[in-house]
Amino acid sequence: MQLGYFVDPLHHPGSDYTKNIHDDLDQIVLLDQLGYAEAWIAEHFTAPWENIPSPELFIAQALGMTKHIKLATGVTCLPNHYPFQLAHRIAQLDHQAKGRFMWGIGSGATPTDFEAFGIDAASNEQRDLTWETLEMVLKIWDGLEPGTYENKFWKFTIPEPMEDIGFYMHMKPYQLPHPPIAVAGMSPRSESLVVAGERGWMPLGINFVPPRTLKAQWQVYSEAAAKAGRVPDRSQWRICRDVVVADTTEEARELALSGVMARDFEVYFRQVMDKLGFLKYMKEDPATPDDDIDLQYMVDNLWLVGTPDEVADQI
Repeated sequence: MQLGYFVDPLHHPGSDYTKNIHDDLDQIVLLDQLGYAEAWIAEHFTAPWENIPSPELFIAQALGMTKHIKLATGVTCLPNHYPFQLAHRIAQLDHQAKGRFMWGIGSGATPTDFEAFGIDAASNEQRDLTWETLEMVLKIWDGLEPGTYENKFWKFTIPEPMEDIGFYMHMKPYQLPHPPIAVAGMSPRSESLVVAGERGWMPLGINFVPPRTLKAQWQVYSEAAAKAGRVPDRSQWRICRDVVVADTTEEARELALSGVMARDFEVYFRQVMDKLGFLKYMKEDPATPDDDIDLQYMVDNLWLVGTPDEVADQI
């Protein structure tokens, strides 16, 4: 097992954004010095608590400040992007990283982001758009034939080459055929993880799903991989968890129940999960009432809290 970090910034709205972003960069530098293997950077346009709208820009600067740690989008919300431009940006970033980049992709879940980009989340059109955009990016990298390509949200043209003056589609990623792709899933039988298993992409376990869901997700991923003739590799599985470690159990629990994580959960994260109808994904027992999803529940069921030995046992 290797240690990684998920930079889903939780900065109180109204705080100094310049300080926030540089604190996050300094955190990546520290993680690199401590020997962390990788860090994943989230993308949100309209969520000031989670305030990095361009993980690509963040990663580009962090690459120049670090030596070893791999950096990844966690995730690029594909419905927010135009595939022709996205293919070029991600390919360029992959070259700048020289192997230290992984591409996490997903559909996103922030309703105001969906509204900003004209996406009807009520009909789940973001899901089809996610796969259409991803497939188009992969085709561009693979050498898409000249022509016009479009769907409801985007339209672009691969131009005919002008060989005499050297104008033609040329950009491909550094890691061929593409950087490692990772896909997150929420439900026990996530369709996204089925696709990931079929394609040999990395599965991402989100921090707020309980162990029973993780087990089911690995089974679904493994079955899909086997049907596609692939051998599922557990070393590719990324599992995210909120962790609080202290010298004593009592100190760790006090930090979890009254510290910054508690503030972020009560003031922001739980309200978001309730508003989006996601509390069901957090339940170890599906019969658990929504009102029972509180700080004590998080400490007892989802967060890893305790002494170093206790947290190691929980992992």
